[in-house]
Amino acid sequence: MKIFILFVVLIFISYDAEAQHLDAFFKQSDAFFKANVVNGKVGYNEIKNDPKALEEVLKMAEDISVTKSDTSVYQAFWINAYNLSVIKGIIDNYPINSPLDDQDFFDKTKYNIAGKKITLNEIEHQLLRAQFKDPRFHFVLVCGAIGCPPLLEAAYMPKTLNTQLDVQTRLAINGSFVRVNKKKNRVEVSQLMEWYKEDFTLNNNTEIDFINNYRSEKVNEKYKLYYFPYNWNLNKQ
Repeated sequence: MKIFILFVVLIFISYDAEAQHLDAFFKQSDAFFKANVVNGKVGYNEIKNDPKALEEVLKMAEDISVTKSDTSVYQAFWINAYNLSVIKGIIDNYPINSPLDDQDFFDKTKYNIAGKKITLNEIEHQLLRAQFKDPRFHFVLVCGAIGCPPLLEAAYMPKTLNTQLDVQTRLAINGSFVRVNKKKNRVEVSQLMEWYKEDFTLNNNTEIDFINNYRSEKVNEKYKLYYFPYNWNLNKQ
């Protein structure tokens, strides 16, 4: 009986320590984004000159453990980890004009996160998109380019994640991602929606259906859809 009680106590201590470690990661990520992001753009010059805060929060992420069963924690952790890793990848190559200046940026460069050696594309496509089928991920995973949605000036938090996902999606759909041309009866959308068409047409919906779910001024469903080129220039301040 004493052995069983000791075992339970050890499990509780381990769980509590992990919870504190995860909470510290979210708090430190939040502080980092608030200090280095303004109007959706990143202060790469300042981070390059003093990378300590970025290195510390990514070091913290190395040993964190998250599971899909705790969905909001899992998603919030990996969204923040992705955005932090993008900044790390840019800083490691800085100065650059675009993340595409590094041909390994998305597919080959690996980051040590949550006990995994993982690339940016593996985080996005395997750990998030493939697991949850939520098109809103495209508006919170920021690839370091102007064509991406603006980077949030805070961390994504488990308790507020769903609201944050909705807010960022609405900002993009009511902002630069969608242009309505009433004279030509067409709607022009970011090329990102072409690349991931399957994400925006789930459950037999059209891309315009998706847009109208989040857009204040609804788009005429009869309008033709056009895609404008993605802007890969760096999202620097």
